[in-house]
Amino acid sequence: MIATARAAYEVWHGHHGVDRETETPWHRMLLTHLDVLRDVTGRQVLEIACGRGGLACRLAAYEPAQLIAADFSIAALAKGREFAHSRGHRHIRWSVGDLHAVPIRDETVDTVISCESVEHLERPRTACNELARILRPGGRLYLTTPNYLGLLGLYRGYLRLKGKPFTEGGQPINRFMLLPLTCAWIQRAGLRIRTVDAVGHYLPWPGRPPLRYPSLESVRPLRWFAHHSLIVADKP
Repeated sequence: MIATARAAYEVWHGHHGVDRETETPWHRMLLTHLDVLRDVTGRQVLEIACGRGGLACRLAAYEPAQLIAADFSIAALAKGREFAHSRGHRHIRWSVGDLHAVPIRDETVDTVISCESVEHLERPRTACNELARILRPGGRLYLTTPNYLGLLGLYRGYLRLKGKPFTEGGQPINRFMLLPLTCAWIQRAGLRIRTVDAVGHYLPWPGRPPLRYPSLESVRPLRWFAHHSLIVADKP
């Protein structure tokens, strides 16, 4: 299964370019909440499931003591390394890493950042345990993942009943993530949640992109039903 998934992601990343400006909804939300002075500058930072390196280059500009950018896909890392060198970021450590078994010792990382990754795993709860394991006491996790506790979740259920496939941008594994459940996994891994946020209220529209309703994002209780979620957690 691991070899099959790796091969699929090598192909998938090969067809996509670098998110040069980190302008996705989850990147914007992460950067809004990221405490750069506390959690990046002068810190040991890991971005796990770094993809093709756009965010890693953004983080490198904040001068961490060490920045490790790890991903399952060798093709993604090659694109990330090339992009980083073109931007003058030659001190990022690029590493092949599986979120099910992160190749880092216990309690050695100050900050872990993982964007849009656990939903594409066979065992996302195992990944949450791994992210908690490698954090130092007082370290912080920033995790983004889709939340299907809303209309897009109902739409996924409808497609399943119709026997139609659903993918997130054509990725081979697409877990049905729910924000309260993700929070529970993080807490059971031994972390203390500091912040939960989410943006993106969408109305599915067959045959065309979903319609977004930004006005709903000002209603704070509705964040539990927004699609792009962020969890910030500390290790006591």
